[in-house]
Amino acid sequence: MTEPGTEAMNGPPAPSRDEALALLRQMIRIRRFEERAAELYTETKIRGFLHLYDGEEAVAVGVMPNLRAEDAIIATYREHGHAIARGVSMDGVMAELYGLREGVSRGRGGSMHLYSAAERLYGGNAIVGGGLPLAVGLGLADRMRGRDSISACFFGEGAVAEGEFHESMNLAALWQLPVLFVCENNLYAMGTALARSESVQDIAAKAACYGLPAETVDGMDVEAVLAASGAAAGHVRSGAGPYFMECRTYRFRPHSMFDPQLYRDKSEVESWRERCPITTYAAKLRERGHLDDDTLKRIEREVAQEVEAAVAFAERGTLEPVEQLTDDVYASL
Repeated sequence: MTEPGTEAMNGPPAPSRDEALALLRQMIRIRRFEERAAELYTETKIRGFLHLYDGEEAVAVGVMPNLRAEDAIIATYREHGHAIARGVSMDGVMAELYGLREGVSRGRGGSMHLYSAAERLYGGNAIVGGGLPLAVGLGLADRMRGRDSISACFFGEGAVAEGEFHESMNLAALWQLPVLFVCENNLYAMGTALARSESVQDIAAKAACYGLPAETVDGMDVEAVLAASGAAAGHVRSGAGPYFMECRTYRFRPHSMFDPQLYRDKSEVESWRERCPITTYAAKLRERGHLDDDTLKRIEREVAQEVEAAVAFAERGTLEPVEQLTDDVYASL
């Protein structure tokens, strides 16, 4: 196991200017989408549960470039960022938040159940830890079919308290399955501090005890995640078995839009905002001469147009006809 940030010290060279700007753009796309979704929620355009990814963008954006089109993605209910980073249409994601049939899950899944067969995005899972056994199953299927693909499973540290975590780590290691486990440790799960729920707070150590190679990564640093996930994906793809990454990150917003967030101080949130993965990376790119005011303004303008186009797409959307509501239902009364 390694301490945050050390894993990339002797790793690959820094991304090129174009690659770096692409990483920054992707994080901005996710952030602006989430901010707009929050506004639409307060306007009751979006209903139900809504879990936003603000602050954690560097994890999804850092991992996705190291995955191939044939690889599978499994995420949690906080998965808008994963879907967008994977290449799922922003239009389709927004329409799904609206509950419309033009959405990626035909309006049946909403915020917590985004799904796209074309991008091999298998959820969006509302059950804490529910994606872990799915990843093991997908990895087993790839192994049995002799496919050169891996499954990347994103989950929060709250899932570590579930039995599925231990069962999945054990089976993945026992059967040497091609699964990359990515724990997005934002310290609070649904609303309980890690120190109040886990006697051992080193998440990577929990995976390592099952025989998985495991490391801790600075989840607020997109390049650190990019470097670590590149090596991890290579390990898994080589047939060497599963790999575990604990990305230490932080969500800037409450657990969900219903959460009064009484379990942490505002001063703590503000101190973490100083480590915002977007602003710190933009500053780093400025130091390298890769970014100037005009370029940043152009990116922000283009992203704003894309987000508003997605809102317009959703506003034009339609509800599923009542006569189709029982389609794809396994059994009806």
